[in-house]
Amino acid sequence: MDPLGAPSQFVDVDTLPSWGDSCEDELDTSDTSAETLQGNTVRSPFLYKKDISGKVILWKGDVALLNCTAIVNTSNESLTDKNPVSESVFMLAGPDLKEDLQKLKGCRTGEAKLTKGFNLAARFIIHTVGPKYKSRYRTAAESSLHSCYRNVLQLAKEQSMSSVGFCVINSAKRGYPLEDATHIALRTVRRFLEIHGETIEKVVFAVSDLEEATYQKLLPLYFPRSLKEERRSLPYLPADIGNAEGEPVVPERQIRISEKPGAPEDNHEEEAEGLGVDLSFIGSHAFARMEGDIDKQRRLILQGQLSEAALQKQHQRKTLKATPFPSGGFEAVLDKSFFRRKESSLCASGYNRWLCQARSEDLSDIASLKALYQTGVDNCGRTVMVVVGRNIPVTLIDMDKALLYFIHVMDHIAVKEYVLVYFHTLTSEYNHLDSDFLKKLYDVVDVKYKRNLKAVYFVHPTFRSKVSTWFFTTFSVSGLKDKIHHVDSLHQLFAAISPEQIDFPPFVLEYDARENGPYCTSYPPSPDL
Repeated sequence: MDPLGAPSQFVDVDTLPSWGDSCEDELDTSDTSAETLQGNTVRSPFLYKKDISGKVILWKGDVALLNCTAIVNTSNESLTDKNPVSESVFMLAGPDLKEDLQKLKGCRTGEAKLTKGFNLAARFIIHTVGPKYKSRYRTAAESSLHSCYRNVLQLAKEQSMSSVGFCVINSAKRGYPLEDATHIALRTVRRFLEIHGETIEKVVFAVSDLEEATYQKLLPLYFPRSLKEERRSLPYLPADIGNAEGEPVVPERQIRISEKPGAPEDNHEEEAEGLGVDLSFIGSHAFARMEGDIDKQRRLILQGQLSEAALQKQHQRKTLKATPFPSGGFEAVLDKSFFRRKESSLCASGYNRWLCQARSEDLSDIASLKALYQTGVDNCGRTVMVVVGRNIPVTLIDMDKALLYFIHVMDHIAVKEYVLVYFHTLTSEYNHLDSDFLKKLYDVVDVKYKRNLKAVYFVHPTFRSKVSTWFFTTFSVSGLKDKIHHVDSLHQLFAAISPEQIDFPPFVLEYDARENGPYCTSYPPSPDL
């Protein structure tokens, strides 16, 4: 009640029924007990847990009206989006909110930023930016949307918030299919509550009339309210339920990191022997016998089970293959000091150790920068990878983690021909990659990266960057100089890559239109590319 006795428009989350309390059929153990399900029935990956379902609330209404610790506002990267959720939040919070938002200086897609609630009943507002959905970039959109929900919850945990009110982050104007987005939202919240449930008491999903039916349909899949509901929902779970944190999993990458490739799941004897799978049928010719089982050795390296002596032997064999004999004949090649000199440049095991670490590290903070992503293909059908220089805050991030993330993303890309598009657009001194870091990256990565990299398009270079690139490719690395193409305008880039095949950061298009005029779809081929 307000001072004049009129009812308040705000809704206290403590008065709302939880999802767990709204079950139409209470847990019935007469025909199916918990023990029976566990013993004889396949359980859902999202088990019935009364305490977790009791934390979730589905409420039809305006998220700005919730009286909770924090509500979520979905916006664009400049935090000025005009959608029904944002307009309601701005109207009820008052003019002070706009002043506070200016201090944030925008918000990247997938990030979450915090302001006060001002005139709202909620103490805080967590602003986040959902992705624009394009079917050919579905994986990137799924990862970004997961990051939105994950980063909101992480921020709530760090600020010791007891309750969070979520709007539907994927706004209709951004084109994200509602049902696909709801799967990501629910499973991300579910996984977070499983791990950090003790830190948050209530999570409210505030939905509209159009969204309510979808949430009612999918909530039982991730928050079953009884063992019966868990069993009924299991067949309707999608094939991709994400990893342990609900993050989407790329199928190709999931296959590559299988714990024991080629080993039958039900063979306990082989499981006890580690990687003792007989792969002798692979390559029975003389050369294969001389080399040994290469696939087995690579798996052993990835799991850290190959001895240092065996690793050194592999280095020496690869050195013999890849290096011309120095003056002095065959004996000089076998000299140990020669192998020690070559080991720094031909250290395959070093790359595999980095790769193994990249697959085990939490790299979500680097992924949220959106500084490296896959887009379409060039005019020769080669995969196009984009690097956004302005999104790399060199002085604020752990560059070793950045290197791990590069390896994590690129390992399956570099197995075939690819090109890099580096947007140097509007980078500052805080975004410039140090030449020592680039040299380290070039030394660490596997030979396939260098062999299959066919071109690097350096977009919007400055005079300083051109000079730095020339010095780096001339004196620090070899074989890269001829692959670098400086591209002063997008018109030139489109001679090699169709504009439909590149997902541009908006600021790149704005800068190029300002400097070179708007691009058109017909352009003459550039002899430089």
